[in-house]
Amino acid sequence: MKHLFLIALVAMFSFQSNSFAQETEKPKEIPNFSKLDASPMDLVIYKNQNDEVIARVIYSRPQARDREIFGKLVPYGEVWRTGANESTELTLYKDMKVGDAEVKAGTYSIYTVPQENEWTVILNNDVHTWGAYSYTDKKDQVRIKVPVRNSPTTIEAFSMAFVPGENGADLLMGWDNKYVEIPFKAIN
Repeated sequence: MKHLFLIALVAMFSFQSNSFAQETEKPKEIPNFSKLDASPMDLVIYKNQNDEVIARVIYSRPQARDREIFGKLVPYGEVWRTGANESTELTLYKDMKVGDAEVKAGTYSIYTVPQENEWTVILNNDVHTWGAYSYTDKKDQVRIKVPVRNSPTTIEAFSMAFVPGENGADLLMGWDNKYVEIPFKAIN
């Protein structure tokens, strides 16, 4: 009988302590994370043979979604932010040659002016800007022209990649069925 009474007493206290714990625990809040951006941010890095970071590009990647891209969504002859959202940002960790122009280490915005057969690529000193709305050519550091190339495959999301080149790397920028190459060379 004592065992039965002891079991009942332990069960009663266990039930009461569980009820008390449940009443005093705060309900868990669900974190309010933002949804995935329609044009997610990405970055590409160029490292030399010693694994030193030489350049980094941070950009947003708009999707084609069955839209006509160049000449329509991205008009010909107009300054483009070269991606989506904030202006595309290039950081050079060493002085480089871009085309024929020497560019000091630092951070720049990359703008482009797409045309059907060539793009004007612009490195601009105004950084941390949204789109190309505040763009002014008074802050241009470099302007070079590069030919447009046809991509062998369709590129759904605007994409960038560094590929090794002679004494440096080329920054490839592609979307839809087109891409361009911007040469970055080490200064000797």
